[in-house]
Amino acid sequence: MSALIEARSLTKHFQIGRNKTVHAVDEVSLHVNQKEILGLVGESGSGKSTFGKTLVGLYEKTSGQVLYKGKTLPRKYKPADFQRYATSMQMIFQDPYSSLNPRMTVGEIVGEGLKLHSQLGPKQINDMVSEWLIRVGLSPEHMSRYPHEFSGGQRQRIGVARALIMEPEFVVCDEPISALDVSVQAQVINLLDELKSSLGLTLLFIAHDLSMVRYVSDRMAVMYLGTIVEIGSSDEVFFNPKHPYTNLLIASNPEPDPDSERKRPSTTITGEIPSAVNVKPGCRFADRCPKVMEICKDKIPTLKPIEDENKQRLVACHLHD
Repeated sequence: MSALIEARSLTKHFQIGRNKTVHAVDEVSLHVNQKEILGLVGESGSGKSTFGKTLVGLYEKTSGQVLYKGKTLPRKYKPADFQRYATSMQMIFQDPYSSLNPRMTVGEIVGEGLKLHSQLGPKQINDMVSEWLIRVGLSPEHMSRYPHEFSGGQRQRIGVARALIMEPEFVVCDEPISALDVSVQAQVINLLDELKSSLGLTLLFIAHDLSMVRYVSDRMAVMYLGTIVEIGSSDEVFFNPKHPYTNLLIASNPEPDPDSERKRPSTTITGEIPSAVNVKPGCRFADRCPKVMEICKDKIPTLKPIEDENKQRLVACHLHD
């Protein structure tokens, strides 16, 4: 299976003031295979959203590369680059309340991409908007209404229609369910799964709910303070975590099935995720790790295979050196 999009040592830093740098994403190498859903998980502040936005060109890259179908994408997008890649890559944003223009109708919001990036006429755009509203479980009659007239789940469906009407191959879903009720979350997840099957989409699914990510994704990558600490199949990572952070993150997650035979010990992660401004040397999880060793405080662990027969099972931890 070949990679559709790949990050190579991708780094995104933000300067705040003269002498302070936010290390939002540091040297991340990650790929998403064609027609795959890769889940990206971690606590708030771990850099997940920044990585997704840098991947699709919304943020300028500090260093590193992003390759799409083997072609290196620009470090900083110009208007022509957004025009060129709009039909290939799209993003579904986290907040369905702030990501929709309140002064535009639903028809204008969903059809805006086609108006800007296609040669279709008004009637053709109108017909496609109607079709997509139906596909996401809404009605063509909603075209003349405004975002404030809809529930949170309906607004997120509008966001899904806006992104997918462009028929992209790759979509970043930036915590698309975090602001929704549990019952509505399941509806949106099932919708994305159906559309992925029918359209052959490739998704980077960003979330902090590991049970939901395991359900929807093929592989899972765990991010901590701007770095990837573990990658593997979703079931492998969820039921057999190899990094101490992954283990604690999953153990602190509510048990999805209390009657399951595959019980997990319940615990919580102590302390808050450190500031990304003053990053200490060594392993970034060292201050919170229950298995910290002396080497962890000075040497940065590298992400590498932990089993010779499974090159996709990667972990960055000195316990597996």
